[in-house]
Amino acid sequence: MSGVNGRPLGRRTFVLGSAAAAGTAALTGPLATTAAAASFGWSDDGSNYVVDTGASLVFKVSKTNGDLTSLVYKGTEYQGYGGKNSHVESGLGTSTVTIAQSGTTILISVAYGTLKHYYAARSGENNVYLWTNKADSSVSATRYIVRVKAGLFLNDEPDSYTYAPTVIESADVFEKSDGQTRAKHYSKLRVMDYDYIGWTTGSVGLWIVRSNHEKASGGPFYRSLLRHQSADGGGLYEILYYGENQTESERYGLQGPYVIALTDGGAPSSALYPGTLTTSWADSLGISGYVAASGRGKVAGVGISGRNTAYAYTVGLANSAAQYWGSARASDGYFSIGGVLPGTYTLTVFKGELAVYTTSVTVTAGGTTTLNTITVPSSNDPGNASAIWRINNWDGTPGGFKNADLMTYAHPSDVRAASWTGNVVIGSGTETSAFPCYLWKDVNSGIIVYFRLTAAQAAAAHTLRIGVTTAYANGRPQVVVNDTWTSAVPSPPTQPSTRSLTVGSYRGNNHTFTYSVPASAWLTDTSAYNTLKIYVASGSGTTSFLSAGTSIDAIDLLA
Repeated sequence: MSGVNGRPLGRRTFVLGSAAAAGTAALTGPLATTAAAASFGWSDDGSNYVVDTGASLVFKVSKTNGDLTSLVYKGTEYQGYGGKNSHVESGLGTSTVTIAQSGTTILISVAYGTLKHYYAARSGENNVYLWTNKADSSVSATRYIVRVKAGLFLNDEPDSYTYAPTVIESADVFEKSDGQTRAKHYSKLRVMDYDYIGWTTGSVGLWIVRSNHEKASGGPFYRSLLRHQSADGGGLYEILYYGENQTESERYGLQGPYVIALTDGGAPSSALYPGTLTTSWADSLGISGYVAASGRGKVAGVGISGRNTAYAYTVGLANSAAQYWGSARASDGYFSIGGVLPGTYTLTVFKGELAVYTTSVTVTAGGTTTLNTITVPSSNDPGNASAIWRINNWDGTPGGFKNADLMTYAHPSDVRAASWTGNVVIGSGTETSAFPCYLWKDVNSGIIVYFRLTAAQAAAAHTLRIGVTTAYANGRPQVVVNDTWTSAVPSPPTQPSTRSLTVGSYRGNNHTFTYSVPASAWLTDTSAYNTLKIYVASGSGTTSFLSAGTSIDAIDLLA
């Protein structure tokens, strides 16, 4: 099905096991009210505003700095580990905090310099709705973190963040005694893959339902912090801006709502999910930067032709102010993206994660921009080119290569990783699975691909292509054919300057390197194997897995 408001329809990703029915049923608003709503209201205990939702949830917000200082559900306190509150970034400091009630809604407003943050409660709901408006760069605000007391939820995720005895990188990547690695960066999931994150005991669930990320950066395939657990407690994140392997500039403005949801153990109500949540009740609350549904528009596409139906296609919208995305329908490529702020956007069609088409669209408030069938030119998809041989498929990811799946939730040194070295023989049937997803100057530079050519093929020049998805420290491939022909060192494409390959992210800027190999480089003996050696060129980086490196999408020799 198509995607709406940045959420692929039909997607229900449960981060901790399978979910039971949502703890509260959906009605005309986000959630049903309960019989206990008669107790709905707020009070002032001197230090905090205390909000009783009239259901099973009571929470407190500091009148001094806007921290969430208490989160009591059915009589149990869930807030706090290590003496820390839940808050924007690591706490805003002294702020102006006010509270107001409008019918069945209570809104707490926090002002810290140019930053505005909000908490809202609805009568009879076990939810806290949050918005954060970061207007400019004057305030450091990259996340909201819900800090959960230790011991309330089982730390049973096999790759959840646990403090291990050995720090192996940058004070935030750890190795356990069994050789497995842990880091808060290892989320496994792209933004488009989840609606919420959290934990459940079976009788109590604590979740953050993400916003539509219209003011975040990185697009639908971006991976960022989601949660961590350790001996002293756990953290759930809504990321406002994450810098690791980031391909876009920071966007400013109102992000939200995102929701802290407490349930009877099941998943949060689907009525809270991005693209489903309706917040007409918030239209008149005076939230800075808030744009109601009536002030937004929609983009709908009749279909996409020229697709390779073996792949999922995603359509993204992006400009400097906002980003959105939706899934293209498998049968015909139809897509619909709603809740879009007015403006002109670059529309990108992705095959897998590889951009194969771009155009410009303009969205108006209350309007629908309807696009006729988009035709992706055959030449835009590198997978359509005729090749003598090809390693992996062109889809913008290293998926299928050796260790590719593991690298989204483990460090390359992890004991579970297969050897990063080893050569590849074309025709063996294991070309892709034997080729490492990442190449580093100090680890496996110089890997060899063996292949044979017919007499006719060896008599002609050919183009070699190497597609990459990101790079660290300007790492890029230089090739040597049969130890006689060496390519020039290519110029490095624009890539993020932060860590990437060691923090669970292969998603940078896709780029294709091309090498024109002359006929004189090939062996004329058709029974002999030609050799292609792929080196990593760069004067940057340090050693081992922090030496210059790159992630591979596909490699082929064109006919």
